[in-house]
Amino acid sequence: MKVGVFLALEPYTSVEHNLKLAKEAGFTCADITDTHSGGSMFASGGLSASVSLDSNPFDIKRLFEKYGMEIMTISAHAALLEASHPGEYQTREIMQAIRFAAAIGIRDVVTTETYPKSEWAKRLSYDQCIFTCAEKLYQPCRMAEDYGVNIIFEPHGPITDSISGIGDVMALLGYPKSLGVNMDTGNSWLGGTDPVELAKTYKDKIYHIHWKDLGEEWIPKRGTIYGCGFSTIPVGTGKIDIAGVIEVLKDSDKIRYSTLEVAGTPALLQQSAKYITDLWNS
Repeated sequence: MKVGVFLALEPYTSVEHNLKLAKEAGFTCADITDTHSGGSMFASGGLSASVSLDSNPFDIKRLFEKYGMEIMTISAHAALLEASHPGEYQTREIMQAIRFAAAIGIRDVVTTETYPKSEWAKRLSYDQCIFTCAEKLYQPCRMAEDYGVNIIFEPHGPITDSISGIGDVMALLGYPKSLGVNMDTGNSWLGGTDPVELAKTYKDKIYHIHWKDLGEEWIPKRGTIYGCGFSTIPVGTGKIDIAGVIEVLKDSDKIRYSTLEVAGTPALLQQSAKYITDLWNS
């Protein structure tokens, strides 16, 4: 398993600039971390590391190759709990991401439901949340299977932050072959779930891992926040049982890559990567 990075190493900079930083930090793989449909004013001006799903996928592949980088996954985090709307990142964009991934050999498209924003979404019952997530993923899952791509559900919201929530969405969809799990150590723990139990439950469906560790100051917030973007401490120095997760998953033949979601210096990133790889290979 290779450990790579998010392309969000420096804010308000381009994809290419972040690839350069990743290479300088000693990494050989990274995610397509942010995507959008159509054009982006900031991305066009080199002020955002977001990739347009309407761009030529092979241009992005060549850009990664220019810096000797492999593409691990493509992110398609969606507003699955919101009412369908062309202004929201939802089913259409996930299907665009599937086509984009398939064109250049990316196996995994990462998505999640995120948190409810509108008053309408906040009033949904648990069963209604399960339905609206599943309804928006039904056609993407069918397409992903046809294209040989996985959609991997990441803990990052009130449904995916729980073991039962992920399972209930899968069940309503009929357990599609194309729907897996993106393990996130920090988000699942912050949402109130035991990451080790999550790893045990979905071991056969976990295709990718996001690594975060969180300190003692986060303990009172558990169960109240649906994920966080990055941790600011090295993996292995916080309160999350990273070693326990690795012990469960290290013999899996499905996990080819994993991503550090750690903000900090190249030395801090390398410290985290070494901790993970040493345990994974032990």
